[in-house]
Amino acid sequence: MNSPARLSMTQVLACGALIVTLSMGIRHGFGLWLQPVTQARGWDRQTFAFAIAIQNLAWGFIGIFAGILADRFGAFRVLIAGSVLYALGLAGMALSPDAFVFTLTAGVLIGAAQAGTTYAVVYGVIGRQIDPARRSWAMGVAAAAGSFGQFLMVPVEGFLISGIGWQQALLVLAVVVLLIVPLAAGLREPGFAGGAVPPRREQSVGQALGEAFKYPSFQLLMAGYFVCGFQVVFIGVHMPSYLKDKGLSPQVASYALALIGLCNVFGTYMAGTLGQKLAKRKILAAIYLGRSIAIALFLWAPLSPLSVYVFAAVMGVLWLSTVPPTNATIAQIFGVAHLSMLGGFVFFSHQIGSFMGVWLGGLLYDQTGSYDIVWYLSIALGLFAAIVNLPVREAPIARAPAPQIA
Repeated sequence: MNSPARLSMTQVLACGALIVTLSMGIRHGFGLWLQPVTQARGWDRQTFAFAIAIQNLAWGFIGIFAGILADRFGAFRVLIAGSVLYALGLAGMALSPDAFVFTLTAGVLIGAAQAGTTYAVVYGVIGRQIDPARRSWAMGVAAAAGSFGQFLMVPVEGFLISGIGWQQALLVLAVVVLLIVPLAAGLREPGFAGGAVPPRREQSVGQALGEAFKYPSFQLLMAGYFVCGFQVVFIGVHMPSYLKDKGLSPQVASYALALIGLCNVFGTYMAGTLGQKLAKRKILAAIYLGRSIAIALFLWAPLSPLSVYVFAAVMGVLWLSTVPPTNATIAQIFGVAHLSMLGGFVFFSHQIGSFMGVWLGGLLYDQTGSYDIVWYLSIALGLFAAIVNLPVREAPIARAPAPQIA
């Protein structure tokens, strides 16, 4: 039986990049709402941080099932559902009357929305539609788009909050995120369209999972990705408040987050490109080691707007640079038939780390009045991640021949 025709690479990258730009761009600015929301509602920081922690956990957990659905029925339907949930979650976040509803909307709803509109789903399309010789590079392009979204959207979000208020800003974003709906049409894969049977696969979902979880390299990738989530979400959510506590203006934090996004455009693109030429495990180890060094120097140096911008630029290069080599390694080892699902499981580990980073940041700040413990923990975890990525084996896994299943 002939394989379905492939989508053009330009179409896949353009639509996928714009979707990730919107989804990740909005998400990266949530730290800007910490103080406006808590001050308006009379909550402590742990309350807001817990909702965002739940968001990350829901994103990771639901992402597993979003990946399974995208592998089976195509990314198009999953993206549509994710876009609608995103709009509902942002609106609910603005209108929540109490902390419980805020956690359900900002946490569960938006977490589910991100599961259906970000990397695992988009990378599944890239893995199926783009030749392996350019796959790592293409994943780097998509990840760079997420970083550009941060650069583009965070200042816009800051401007909206200061210009029309935090609630109205969220309602505007709820409308903007629905642009994902028409963009999703560009990722409607021929093999999944119109109820057609998707490409045949050699393994069932259970067989693919059993194989992956018995493979040590998969476990090592999950361990490293836990650290990635811990570091970036702690910094992304709590750094604005950390800087304000130290006497710097809110604009410094907005510019710093935007600078992280801008520099990560280059960092993720470079990581994806290098992944076509160098061992991805070494790229990952270097990224995690670099993060630990950057955080240590940031804490050691006298704090000023300049030191913040230098730190943001360096961290920006390393920010989401783990995404292309991690996902490309999964595709290289296990193939692409279950890529969205397997990527979802690795990303779930990332989101457990995200939960711990953002929640511990709020909890320990409320208990100690300082973020120092979590900063130091981020350094130690970065060193751990650098070590565990080095033994990863990138060669395709050897399988016994098996009958194909639908």
